[in-house]
Amino acid sequence: MAHRLLVRRIWTLSVKDLRCLPAPTSSFSTSLRSSTTPLSFLSPKRTLPRSLPHTSCREVSFIVQDHEDFTEKVINSELPVLIDFHAQWCGPCKILGPRLEKAVAKQKGKVAMAKVDIDDHTDLAIEYGVSAVPTVIAMRGGDIIDQFVGIKDDEALDSFVSKLVGQ
Repeated sequence: MAHRLLVRRIWTLSVKDLRCLPAPTSSFSTSLRSSTTPLSFLSPKRTLPRSLPHTSCREVSFIVQDHEDFTEKVINSELPVLIDFHAQWCGPCKILGPRLEKAVAKQKGKVAMAKVDIDDHTDLAIEYGVSAVPTVIAMRGGDIIDQFVGIKDDEALDSFVSKLVGQ
């Protein structure tokens, strides 16, 4: 299980790094040849070619790694948190996840979103009474504000997130 978590973390980080890069203005091979800084993936400090500046990319959601991570990032969070209890085998979860992220992104940093895989974190699912997926729980200051089970349309998701933020 630890190996699977390590592979998932490495994959998530590498995909996140790729999403944060802007589209190149010239061809990639030309920009590499004209760069005076060597590109080394083995060195601890990675440098990018000058034509591909690294921009910061703020993630809308995060994956809960363990119970301590959940306590730190969800229960003790100063921001309101939307918790998405899902499973990899769940079709409706795959539809709801991106729609939830879009609704959270519209709030521009006023709310965080935690993703909890019920197969990896059965203890959290039991603790919060999750009996079906997808289950979404809205939490502020460690207290449950609201929750729903199943898929909702975009308008209902926007109003659910807005209610959590307090608009």
